[in-house]
Amino acid sequence: MLKKILFFILLPFAVLADDCVQYKKTPFVNIKNPEWTKTVELSDDPMDEYNGKYFSFKLHGITETSFMEKYNIDFNVIPERDGYCVIVNGVDATVGYENFLVKIDRSHKKDSCSYNAVLKHEEKHIDAYLSILIDLAPDIKNSIFNAMNSVMPIYAPDMESIDSLLDDMYKKLEKHPEIVLLHQKINAAQEIRNKRIDQDEDNYELKMCE
Repeated sequence: MLKKILFFILLPFAVLADDCVQYKKTPFVNIKNPEWTKTVELSDDPMDEYNGKYFSFKLHGITETSFMEKYNIDFNVIPERDGYCVIVNGVDATVGYENFLVKIDRSHKKDSCSYNAVLKHEEKHIDAYLSILIDLAPDIKNSIFNAMNSVMPIYAPDMESIDSLLDDMYKKLEKHPEIVLLHQKINAAQEIRNKRIDQDEDNYELKMCE
C-alpha cells in the first residue's frame, strides 16, 4: 500500500517537470581566456636534480601555473502551474591559465647571463601552455556546448529553491563526461609539450655564460 501512495505523490512532480521541457533552448557558449600574469623569483633553496623515466638533468628553473574555469550561466525563470521552469539560455565561460610563477635556482644571480638564459627557457614552457588553449579551442567550445546542451529545463516549486537547483546544475556540469574528457586532453597536452621542451633543450645559451 505504501508503494501506491508514493507513486501518486511523485507523479504530479514528474508531470510538472515535463511541462518545462517545451522551453528547451539551444544554448549559446561564449568563451574567453583569463588575463594571465607572470611572476619571476629566485628559489628559496637550491634546486635538485630531476630524474625522469627517460632522461635526467640539473634543474635550473621551473614554471608553475594555475588553470581556471569559471562558468556564468544565463537562465530564465518562467512561471508554470504552481511553480517555475528554469531554462538555460547559455554560458559565458572563462577558461585558461591564470598565473605563471617562474622559479629560478638561486645560484643564478638576478639579471645575470645565466639567469636570463634560464628565464628564456622557462618562457618556452609558458608559450607551450598558451599554445594548448589555441590548439584545443574547438575542443573546449564543443565540450562546453555539449555539456550545456545536455541540461534540460528544470522545475522549481518556489523561487527559494532555484539557487539550490542551479548549484546542482553546476556540479553535474563539472562531472559531465565531455568536461572530464576535456581535462584529460589538456593534462596530456601539458605533459607532452613540456617534456618535449626539456628533452630538446641543449642548454647552449646557458653554457655560453660559463
